[in-house]
Amino acid sequence: MEYRILGQTGLNVSKICLGTMTWGEQNSESDAHEQLNYALERGINFIDTAELYAIPSRDYNQGLTEKYLGTWLKNRGKRDDLILASKIVGPREGIEYIRPDINFSSESIRTAINGSLQRLNRDYLDLYQLHWPERKANYFGRLGFDLVRADPWQDNFLEILHTMDLMIKEGKIRYWGVSNETAWGVMHFLHLSEMHDLPRCVSVQNPYSLLNRSYEVGLAEVSIREKVPLLAYSPMAFGLLSGKYHKGTASKQSRINQFQEMSRYNSQEAYNATSQYVQIAEENGLSPAQLALAFVNERPFLCSNIIGATSMAQLKENIDSADVKLSPEILNAINQVHRRISNPAP
Repeated sequence: MEYRILGQTGLNVSKICLGTMTWGEQNSESDAHEQLNYALERGINFIDTAELYAIPSRDYNQGLTEKYLGTWLKNRGKRDDLILASKIVGPREGIEYIRPDINFSSESIRTAINGSLQRLNRDYLDLYQLHWPERKANYFGRLGFDLVRADPWQDNFLEILHTMDLMIKEGKIRYWGVSNETAWGVMHFLHLSEMHDLPRCVSVQNPYSLLNRSYEVGLAEVSIREKVPLLAYSPMAFGLLSGKYHKGTASKQSRINQFQEMSRYNSQEAYNATSQYVQIAEENGLSPAQLALAFVNERPFLCSNIIGATSMAQLKENIDSADVKLSPEILNAINQVHRRISNPAP
């Protein structure tokens, strides 16, 4: 396993990060523990979760993912060899079961961190992230920016920075980052951090895959020049890029079949583009999953690729992608498809 420094933190993290959002919905507690044991055997030391998980989040499964991870951590005993990351939810209708007032006030951040730590059976997190912005911006499937003049959001970036500074000084978190953020949002945080000598945002957890390369427009340059790297989520586009939906091997329990209300990855354009990526993989003796993940693994703005799996076979295949190198010819073929069908699943 290759390890990379997470931005300017000094933390050495595996280039494959174990994602956890299926634990508590598609995966049981014993499944989660089996995945964790295997991931560590393969050299993974970076685990990402969130107070929102499992996904889709419901009142009955919210927080279960952190609890499953917490019981494993408690049984295991040692902690210092792992890098743990979690997130606080942003404002959104329908998730009031998490907290009545969902925002990034100091009180909310403190409450969320304490809740995660309790579920995880731990006294600190290595990385704490804002799951999505408070303001209305182009994330979760949107490419364009539409100004919403009635947006009640207030610019509380400075309050967030002061709160993260306090949480770091209290020893509850070591570093903080953002997720589903824009280039403007990242740069605004960095600017205020420098102005007020407050802790910098150290990472950006955004979607990135063969079907969504929108990160390359704006944010990739920010990541490289400001040393705030990408933690890529959904690199398999909910499993679409595995090719199982094209080959007819997807079960009724597969994510896109089971959760059709989550329509981000089920457009005809995404299906058509995936068909071409599957063909490239097969022509070059690779599985479609390994092609998709190997492409993400080697992006120059990436620190770690967050993979998830509902079966051990999937987990093994996904981790194996760490050893796959794509030739210039394969990369050229990928880019030709991208030019024809750009970002069909943002």
